[in-house]
Amino acid sequence: MSLMKSLMGAAAAVALTAGAALAEPALIFDLGGKFDKSFNEAAFNGAQRWADETGGSFREIELQSEAQREQALRRFADAGANPVITMGFAMADPLSTVAPDYPDTKFVVVDVTWLDAPNIRQIGFAEHEGSYLVGMLAAMASKSGTVGFVGGMDVPLIRHFGCGYAQGAKAVNPDIKIVANMTGTTPAAWNDPVKGSELTKAQISQGADVIYAAAGGTGVGVLQTAADEGVLSIGVDSNQNHLHPGKVLTSMLKRVDVAVYEAMKAGADVETGVFVLGLAEDGVGYALDENNEALVTDDMKSSVDEARQKIIDGELEVVSYYENDSCPALKF
Repeated sequence: MSLMKSLMGAAAAVALTAGAALAEPALIFDLGGKFDKSFNEAAFNGAQRWADETGGSFREIELQSEAQREQALRRFADAGANPVITMGFAMADPLSTVAPDYPDTKFVVVDVTWLDAPNIRQIGFAEHEGSYLVGMLAAMASKSGTVGFVGGMDVPLIRHFGCGYAQGAKAVNPDIKIVANMTGTTPAAWNDPVKGSELTKAQISQGADVIYAAAGGTGVGVLQTAADEGVLSIGVDSNQNHLHPGKVLTSMLKRVDVAVYEAMKAGADVETGVFVLGLAEDGVGYALDENNEALVTDDMKSSVDEARQKIIDGELEVVSYYENDSCPALKF
């Protein structure tokens, strides 16, 4: 019995030292929740893949309000979580306040690339490049000559998506009409499927027969209404083709899942600095699977793949909204 006790004591001691040596990563989801089927859910899937592969565990929190941003960062850093991974551009200000107070903690942020801090890994995506490709597909699939774009919160990031989409659509059909609406000007715009549905109906009434949603959880309402009304939709961030098989033309993939997975895999050794992932890095792309293969013809696919390669090779430049805070192809 005493041998058993000493074995258990040794096991407990090993467990304690392992815990100290291997700090758990933490993941802070943006507003809209981890099961938004889009941006946050991609992050969750990446974290879950890491946990499944390693047997590790991660801490997490779904933010309910803006005030919780700084609290969550401090709480996880105080608890020894490393790295602390955060989602969304709205984490920029809280991070710039908190990170200097925890120099030994690594922070990772998706959709922020402009902070000056030695202990933050900043990950951006070339959303305009992926959006260009799905814009081409939208124009090729459209029979009406009008396509739509439903954005979430009206911020430069979402205009960046819309601008790439409009350029891709106009590359296929210079006369195409693009109807664009934003869901709102507050973070509530990321999780308002009812408003997404209303905007979709309004765009359909203006002739749109393919509608791209770049709106987080709001996009669920866009895709649902498009399917109900007999028009095509385009999903975003995660592969959303399966939500309405045969009715979602494609999804603009933003590999947030890979960014989170890689950060957790690197752990406290994660490299800091600014990283931007585009087509060349497979950071963005378009989804083709059994749910949408009947909608994307061989000609459509070869046209888009040719443009993809030209963008990677630098032969084709997709104008970034960020360059001049304006878009030549679309007036918001």
